[in-house]
Amino acid sequence: MKLKERYGNIIEWFQKNMAFAESELHYKEPYELLVAVILSAQCTDVRVNIVTPEFFRKYPNSKLLANANDEDVFELIRSISYPNSKTKHLIAMAQMLENDFDGIVPDNICDLQKLPGVGIKTANVVASIIYKKPVIAVDTHVFRVAHRIGLVDESAKTPEKTGKQLEKNIPEKFRAISHHWLILHGRYVCTARAPHCSDCGINKYCKYFENNLQN
Repeated sequence: MKLKERYGNIIEWFQKNMAFAESELHYKEPYELLVAVILSAQCTDVRVNIVTPEFFRKYPNSKLLANANDEDVFELIRSISYPNSKTKHLIAMAQMLENDFDGIVPDNICDLQKLPGVGIKTANVVASIIYKKPVIAVDTHVFRVAHRIGLVDESAKTPEKTGKQLEKNIPEKFRAISHHWLILHGRYVCTARAPHCSDCGINKYCKYFENNLQN
């Protein structure tokens, strides 16, 4: 199957079967999403969603978080992975947001990445969800699924290279939602250790299924 055909079939399937797909992180406005995505690094969305209600009750905006002390923030997020570094990142992020961006979450990738704790993945998540930018954030699920089903080749050895190949082949209007398609597919169907290939709606377009399980 040619690459263009694989992309076309997979996008068409997701359009029909997952027309509405969104982040499973709970948030009400850009600041909350930014905090939640920073917390979600190497941590599950379920755990983050347990922690953030109390966090946002105490720190409902970047101004209050910018003036928080490490001990208080740490206590709220101690059950999250890497709480020490994330505590420092969250407070520093809020301080920069207040000092450099008037408390408004930036709408472009370069400015987002200036914020402490915000790498390319986090920046792309916020930009695509909040500002509908045509970018694809590549987390572990997206990276695994994209390689497994054959959307990217072996040269895409990093999340950045994987993202570039995906963005090259996915039309702009589908890029933001494609991030969610691939995450949810990787989280519930194309799982890391034991993918549910027999229950997968795109198995006939999947390189892994074609090479390993079709016969």
